[in-house]
Amino acid sequence: MALETWLVRVKTAVSHSLDAAKSAPSLHPKSAKKQKVGFLAFEVANLMSRLLRLWWSLSDSNVVRLRNEIMSLEGVRKIVSNDEGFLLGLTCAEMVENLRTAADSVQRLGERCEDPSLLCFGRILEEFADTGRDPNRWIQTGKEVEVSVRRMDRFVALTTNLLREMDELAILENSLRKAVSAKVDERNYSSSPMSSSSMTIKSISPTSTDREQRISDLHQRIVWHKQEIKRFKERSLWNRSFDSVVLLLARSIFTTLARIRVVFGLGHQYPCPSLQPRSPSSSAAIHPTESQETFVAALKTEHLESKGFFKSISRLREPPATTLGANGLSLHYANLIIVMEKMIKSPQLVGPDAREDLYAMLPSSIRSGLRARLKGVVYSASDEALAREWRDALGRILGWLCPLAHNMIKWQSERSFEQNTNRRNGSGDMSEKTKDVFLLQTVYFANKEKTEAAITELLVGLNYVWRFEREMTIKALFECHNIGNLLNVVNKF
Repeated sequence: MALETWLVRVKTAVSHSLDAAKSAPSLHPKSAKKQKVGFLAFEVANLMSRLLRLWWSLSDSNVVRLRNEIMSLEGVRKIVSNDEGFLLGLTCAEMVENLRTAADSVQRLGERCEDPSLLCFGRILEEFADTGRDPNRWIQTGKEVEVSVRRMDRFVALTTNLLREMDELAILENSLRKAVSAKVDERNYSSSPMSSSSMTIKSISPTSTDREQRISDLHQRIVWHKQEIKRFKERSLWNRSFDSVVLLLARSIFTTLARIRVVFGLGHQYPCPSLQPRSPSSSAAIHPTESQETFVAALKTEHLESKGFFKSISRLREPPATTLGANGLSLHYANLIIVMEKMIKSPQLVGPDAREDLYAMLPSSIRSGLRARLKGVVYSASDEALAREWRDALGRILGWLCPLAHNMIKWQSERSFEQNTNRRNGSGDMSEKTKDVFLLQTVYFANKEKTEAAITELLVGLNYVWRFEREMTIKALFECHNIGNLLNVVNKF
C-alpha cells in the first residue's frame, strides 16, 4: 500500500513538472531538438551543386582558360567585344549574380535556424561584400575548403541517390496497387455466373500463381527500397539540421565571394585559398594588368561604395541597347543560326518547305537586308568555282558564329529548373563542372547589326549553294535521261 502511494506521488510530481515546462516561456521558439532539413534536402542539394560549380569555375586552371580561350574566341571578338576589360566585367558580374541568387536561397533557409548569425545571414553578407568585415570568420582556409568541398559533394551525391530511390519506390508501389487491383477484379469476375466467358478469360490471362509470385516480388523489392531510403536519409542532407547545413552554405558563399574579389582585383584582398598550386602563368592570368585596371576603373570605386557591391556589379550585366539580349532576340537568333548550319552542311537535302520555314523565322530587318543583297542576282548558279568559294566563306562564318549559338542554347538549358534539379549522377566526379558556359560566350551580348550582317551573308551564300546543287542535280538527271534514250535507240538496231 505504501508503494502504491509512493508511485502515485511520483506520477503526480512528474505530471506537474511537465505541465510547468509546457507553460514556461522558452528562450527559443523552436524545440530544443534542432529542426531537420527533411524534404528540403533536394532543394539544398541543388543549391550545393550550384555553389560547387561556381567555386570550381574560379580555380586557377579555369581562370587561365577564361582568359586564354573564352575571351579569345573569334566570335566573341567579332560580334561581342574585343575590349578585355569589358569582357572581364561581364564575367565577374555573372559570377556575382549567380552567387547572389544562391545567397538569397541560403537566407530563406536561414530563417529556419536557431543561430542568431544565421538568422540574419543576408545582412551579414551585404556588410561583408561592402566592407570586407568577417565578424564570424566564415572565410575558410585551404584545408577547410577541401573538407567543405568533399562534404558538399558527398551530400549532393547521397541526396541524389535518395531521390532516385524514392522515385523507384513510387513506381513499385504503383505497380503493386495495379497488380492487387487486377487480382481483385479477376477474383470478382471468376465468381460471376458467366462460367464459359470466365473459363475463356482464365485461359488467356496470367495464372493465379504467377500473379501471386509477381505481387510477392513487388513486396520484397518495396521492402528493400524502403531500407535503402532509410539508409540514405540518415546519411544525406535529409537528416541534417538547418543550422549545420546553412552554416556550411554560408561559409562557402563567403569564401567564394572572397575568391571572386581576389581573382578580379576588386579590393579587400583576403587571404583566400586557391584550389590548385599556382604557376607563374596562372598567377599572371588571375591578376591581369591593363585590362583589369580598365575593368576596375569602369566600376568607379566611389559609386561602388555609395551603391553597394552587389548593385554596382549587377549593372555591368545589363546588356547594351545595341545587343541581341537587350532586344530579346538572343535565343531566337541562336535557333536561326543552328537551323542554317544544318542546311549549309547538307544543301542537297533542303526542300522548298524547309526554305519557306527558314524564311518565316527571319525578322523583318534581316528580310529587308536579304532582299537588298539578292536584288539583281542572276538566277543561274552553274559556276563551280564560285560555289566552292561560297562554301569556304560559309564554313569560315559558321566556324566562329555557331559556337556562340550553341552556347546560347546550352546556357539556357543549364539554367532551366528541370535540368538543374537532377543534374548529377552521384558519381562524385567534378570534372564536368569546370565546363560551364558564360553569357559572354553566347549571342546574348552580341551586337545586333553585326550579327544580322553575318546571318544575311549566310543566307546569300546558302541561296547560291542550294541553287547550284539543284541545277547540278537536274543536269545529272537530264544527262541520265538522254543516255537512256540513246541506249534505247541503239538497242532498236
